Amino acid sequence: MRYDFKNLYICEYNILLVIKQISEMKEFKRHLVTAALPYANGPVHIGHLAGVYIPADIYVRYLRMNGEDVLFVCGSDEHGVPITIKAKKEGCTPQDIVNRYHEIIKQSFADFGIEFSNYSRTSLPLHHKVSSDFFKTLYQKGEFVEQESEQYFDAKANQFLADRYITGTCPKCGSDGAYGDQCEKCGSSLSPLELINPVSSITGEKPVLKKTKHWYLPLDKHEQFLKEWILDGHTEWKSNVYGQCKSWIDGGLQPRAVSRDLDWGVPVPVDGAEGKVLYVWFDAPIGYITSTQECTDNWEQYWKSKDCKLVHFIGKDNIVFHCIVFPAMLKAHGDYILPENVPANEFLNLENDKISTSRNWAVWLHEYLVDFKDQQDTLRYVLTANAPETKDNDFTWKDFQARNNNELVAILGNFVNRVVVLTHKYCNGVVPPKQNDLPIDVAVLEEISVAQQSASQHIESYKFREALKDVMQLARAGNKYLTETEPWKLIKTDEQRVADILHNCLQITANLGIIIEPFLPNTAQAIQAMFGMSKCTWQQAGNKQILASGITVGEPALLFRKIEDAEIDLQVEKLQKTKQTMNIQQIQATPQKPLIQYDDFAAMDIRVGTVTAAERVPKTDKLMKLTIDTGIDVRTVVSGIAHCFSPEEVVGKQVSILVNLQPRMLKNIESQGMILMAQNADGKLEFVSPISTVENGSTIC
Repeated sequence: MRYDFKNLYICEYNILLVIKQISEMKEFKRHLVTAALPYANGPVHIGHLAGVYIPADIYVRYLRMNGEDVLFVCGSDEHGVPITIKAKKEGCTPQDIVNRYHEIIKQSFADFGIEFSNYSRTSLPLHHKVSSDFFKTLYQKGEFVEQESEQYFDAKANQFLADRYITGTCPKCGSDGAYGDQCEKCGSSLSPLELINPVSSITGEKPVLKKTKHWYLPLDKHEQFLKEWILDGHTEWKSNVYGQCKSWIDGGLQPRAVSRDLDWGVPVPVDGAEGKVLYVWFDAPIGYITSTQECTDNWEQYWKSKDCKLVHFIGKDNIVFHCIVFPAMLKAHGDYILPENVPANEFLNLENDKISTSRNWAVWLHEYLVDFKDQQDTLRYVLTANAPETKDNDFTWKDFQARNNNELVAILGNFVNRVVVLTHKYCNGVVPPKQNDLPIDVAVLEEISVAQQSASQHIESYKFREALKDVMQLARAGNKYLTETEPWKLIKTDEQRVADILHNCLQITANLGIIIEPFLPNTAQAIQAMFGMSKCTWQQAGNKQILASGITVGEPALLFRKIEDAEIDLQVEKLQKTKQTMNIQQIQATPQKPLIQYDDFAAMDIRVGTVTAAERVPKTDKLMKLTIDTGIDVRTVVSGIAHCFSPEEVVGKQVSILVNLQPRMLKNIESQGMILMAQNADGKLEFVSPISTVENGSTIC
């Protein structure tokens, strides 16, 4: 006999690792779960639901079914520049804006069964007081650094400009339309002062630098603590969360402003701070504390007791704030616990395009329920099955239809309906007694406990897609068992065998009604109602005899309906009309850049060249390395076009190239020029090329 000592060693190591993890597990008496505060300048869409709120709701429902003491808090994030901008455009007050969207958001969550313990809002007087007190505590402890700096100011609008409201030319790739915090063409992080020819997106005017005083949280002071707490202490966090934190910490943390010049928000509670408010990133997470205070007078048991487990559900754009900035704030305050986990999801795209509130490219929850009345669970299912847990995923209406028709209708709904119909037909609508179990019966009943246990493990590991698969696998097993045993053929010759089969099927159905509750609450309620079950616990699931013989089974009813092609075509058509409308609006709204002299243009040497080779730049989403024959030489150019074109599409293309642009290093590649691109209103790029082929090196004048 030969022994595989390598595999034996690996097995032993894994066992020891599990034992170590179990020994290190903390005992918690309470759970505090937060969901990222949605920004109240628009409704919530499917991206929000998939990224944050459905995963959080699944987790919380599971905890509650296990009898845990859990608070689930959230609220509308109602401060910040975008809201003031929207108010100016609509000729109303910021309060009018947040009042409108707070109610829409709150109702959408309620309609989709997101069961918050409390849903608050940051414009409430209580939140202002709590945030102000939090700031004053840190201020009195000397945790802030006061600095005077020059920031861009729009004299026409008479206000300082947020980074996102300054646009200009990217200093790294030369693309126009870069924001003060990021270039979306090359993906580089920027500061407003780096932009070439900066322009205020509010008025179109060139901003001026003006001195202002602000308070900063010195993240560098907490760098060692964060390194030990995250990099050493939370290696179990999701790779996207851990990796982003590591990148920030390894790069060296810098002080971050906690105040800004604005008249909308929580006023900075110190002398000499007139016209300044708390930066929205500072006061927003404090909204979790405020929302908890509204829930219970014993809120400190959840925020200041080490036997409470704090978990933040967020999108990937909020990782830094929830894993580095907010913990640094809590640590500096000194009284609060820190999160045990921050299971952030990636982004959900829509029909192969980035979801955008500004472009109205989204499926809004309140509109969905108009078109698909009482089909909340269908959307919950699709968004969970396609959740962007490890990478950005894409929602398409065709996939929505397929998952509904082929999975919910054909598998889960079909099994439950078949079982209930056959029970009424052959057993007078009563759970029949069972006499014998054949091997096939034992095998399928074993699937019940397997599904319950596996789903538990996956939920507790924040792997909700896998947990949903566990549930559906039980439904698949039930369907397969029913098809293989064929009770409709046996009824004439062996009624007891039919009774045994249906007894087993009913046990599976009842278990499905429990373990599916965190995912599809309305469906679970309907199944449980068929058997007179209510307020089921998670521990009840996994029981092969959960239903006693003699129980009356409710009348059969379809759990899901088939979605027709015409309904999907209508949704796709609606999106296309939205895109066309936004294209027209964006074209009309494009402002003219500042005037230049003829000599400025004449200094540019733009030639026609041909792309001879192309390849994606590794570890980037948008960058492509191009080899271009310019007619005067062959050179390398790095361009942010990989999100619109494949390398195969661009080889052989004639392009317009600025050849006398100072070379620049991008991702360790020297880029020797810049190709000219036209950007459509929908964000797609097109080559600026001659209509007919011309010789390489031809001058564009």
